[in-house]
Amino acid sequence: MPSACSIRVRGVVQGVGFRPFVYRLARANTLAGWVLNAEQGVEIHLEGAALSLEAFVRGLKSHPPPAASIAEIDVQPAQAVGLNEFTIRESQRQQHPTVRISPDLPVCGECLNELFDPADSRYLYPYINCTNCGPRYSVLLALPYDRPNTTMKDWLLDDVCAAEYRDPSNRRFHAQPVACPACGPSYYLHPPDEAADGSEGNIRRAAEILRAGGILAVKGLGGYHLVCDARNPTSVTALRTRKYRKEKPFALMAKDIWVSRTLIDLPAEAELLLISPARPIVLAPKKVELAGVAPENNELGVMLPYTPLHHLLFAAGAPDVLVMTSGNRSSEPIAYKDDDALHRLAGIADSFLIGQRPIARRVDDSVARAGAFGPVVLRRARGYAPGAVASLPAERPILALGADLKNTVTLVVDGQAFVSQHMGDLDHYETFRAFKETVRDLVSMYEVRWDDLLLVHDCHPQYLSTTHAIALGVSRSHAVQHHRAHVASVLAERGEWTKRVAGVSFDGTGYGDDGSIWGGEIFVGSVKEGFKRVAHLRPVALAGGDAAAALPIQAAAGFLSQLDDLPDFTLPPFGFSARYRSASELVRKGVRTFATTSMGRLFDTAAALLGFTREITFEGQAAIWLEQLARSAPSGEPYPFSFTGEELDFRPLLRAVIEDHLHARDVREIARSFQWGIAQGLADALRLISRNHGVDGVVLSGGVFQNELLLEDLKRLLKDESLEVWTNHAVPPNDGGISLGQAALAAFGQFDTIQQPGDYATELTHA
Repeated sequence: MPSACSIRVRGVVQGVGFRPFVYRLARANTLAGWVLNAEQGVEIHLEGAALSLEAFVRGLKSHPPPAASIAEIDVQPAQAVGLNEFTIRESQRQQHPTVRISPDLPVCGECLNELFDPADSRYLYPYINCTNCGPRYSVLLALPYDRPNTTMKDWLLDDVCAAEYRDPSNRRFHAQPVACPACGPSYYLHPPDEAADGSEGNIRRAAEILRAGGILAVKGLGGYHLVCDARNPTSVTALRTRKYRKEKPFALMAKDIWVSRTLIDLPAEAELLLISPARPIVLAPKKVELAGVAPENNELGVMLPYTPLHHLLFAAGAPDVLVMTSGNRSSEPIAYKDDDALHRLAGIADSFLIGQRPIARRVDDSVARAGAFGPVVLRRARGYAPGAVASLPAERPILALGADLKNTVTLVVDGQAFVSQHMGDLDHYETFRAFKETVRDLVSMYEVRWDDLLLVHDCHPQYLSTTHAIALGVSRSHAVQHHRAHVASVLAERGEWTKRVAGVSFDGTGYGDDGSIWGGEIFVGSVKEGFKRVAHLRPVALAGGDAAAALPIQAAAGFLSQLDDLPDFTLPPFGFSARYRSASELVRKGVRTFATTSMGRLFDTAAALLGFTREITFEGQAAIWLEQLARSAPSGEPYPFSFTGEELDFRPLLRAVIEDHLHARDVREIARSFQWGIAQGLADALRLISRNHGVDGVVLSGGVFQNELLLEDLKRLLKDESLEVWTNHAVPPNDGGISLGQAALAAFGQFDTIQQPGDYATELTHA
């Protein structure tokens, strides 16, 4: 009698060639049975000799398909029913799905070889793909991942594609988006070009437009890009003007890895990120100056081609370095529907290269860097989303709505935490619409009943995400404090629920327990037991609400008001405008001022003192300017940033900045001493807090910890200590990681109380 077993595999195992892999592995071991896609993953039934079954399981664990990610393999004895062959069965639906959805994958080497092989039937076909590559999340309409549940459902396979799709020995066996020039979608130009014919001609003409200095809107995997020649300053300037993007750096796409190496410093860790399956935009120090691409910035963000279309554009003669920025006007979400793109991008793009395959949902490019403590994702989207980043001990589904800036949403189903793609800032109407679409999309995809959900949101009573949580009318709805969520996000990535740590949460703003603006907080505790605030930055009065976040000299008024014997900051070397005097008067009178412990605003103050006195045009601009100034310093000793046991006192730090600037010290050295002082003061505080509270772990999270120089300094200062330092890796340290932290704390019932709305809630919704 043959042996038999039942195997359930969970993880990213649908849409990645897993069933064909199982089929071939079973045939190689002369086993009978079947494999199918189920709600929880892949189910396998095997019959055959015991040694063959053991060999199959070893092969399953050791050589899965390259795009697969196995989270769990459960092998159980089964009853043999006398099967004679191995087959792939149709997907089954019995309960709500919990399978992990594959992110979109870059085009593979085998497809690229075919793409440029004149003898191949898919020669120069921009939608070439196979089970090892191509779109997944961006074309998926419902689970399980089968062709009728994708945006390819209306494209009927011709005989050739159908034969490949049904052939278990073929690389396109059950490749759901499979297509060819005879039966699949194509690309066309708008306005039409009579000289261009078919995808090949239109792509060739698009490359000519780029070479001539034109701006092109190109439909990609998860939305439209605005594209131009990165080495053409006139084109770059025109794109900035039309897009209303004043100074924020543009992302670049390099033709290949060799071109990338001429643009940025690429140590091994950064290059691995660049060529990884996620194909993110990688931030790294620049080697060349490309006029207008990244003004006053020492870094460039570079990515490699990841779709067949990108490779075809370069092969058709497009410039070897392209600006490849999101297809939107500044602050709006990326356009992904053709009609919307033609409307919103009119006046920006000279021409549109439009693909006929619909996009199921907008998915921006991801951004990452090789950080001091390892790779870190700064914007989690294409290539990463909507992958499960943690397993939480949650019996019921949890929906965490994140924060209002850099929003993401997390859905926990069967203990798996699925983090959405980056949405952006919800105070923009179109982004808020995208947020609501994504919430509905995730809940619908996993067929979760709203009445079964535990809903979690930020403590800020007037965040749009909070008011939307109330509007959803879910009976179980709770708040989680912003900065505790930051700390919890790091521990959730690592599955650390009971470990007590000293958690540092430094950012620009978050609603505190007392209704004031927090942003320089240190906690002690664990995810399971909760986090107690034990220290913070010395509070100051922040003048004028939102404007203080947009104008560093206005933020500076509150910090400088706590110092004595101040010079006239409207005179050289400071040169503050009259806006500073107005803000100082508000602080003096206590009119429209708000208590804050914001570390982000402290960095803005230092930047203002050293010359960044204009209004910022993108979030974090002044702090980035300060960090890069510090990096260029020949030397610098830390300024004093003392810790009193409960407060980090910024006053001696800023006094030193002012005195040295008055005495004409090199501003680069002053910036370096400021940064080094922040790191030294925080390291001293962490040593003392860790000893006093008996903890041996440190967590660093929040937007301020996107500052790599600060992390490098802390790593050096703490390397000889017995403290283990953890940072974010799978989700961003900025507010893009908040939703995961909310979900983790909710899984253990660690909720916070929303204070009654006060001046801060009314006036400073998005500082």
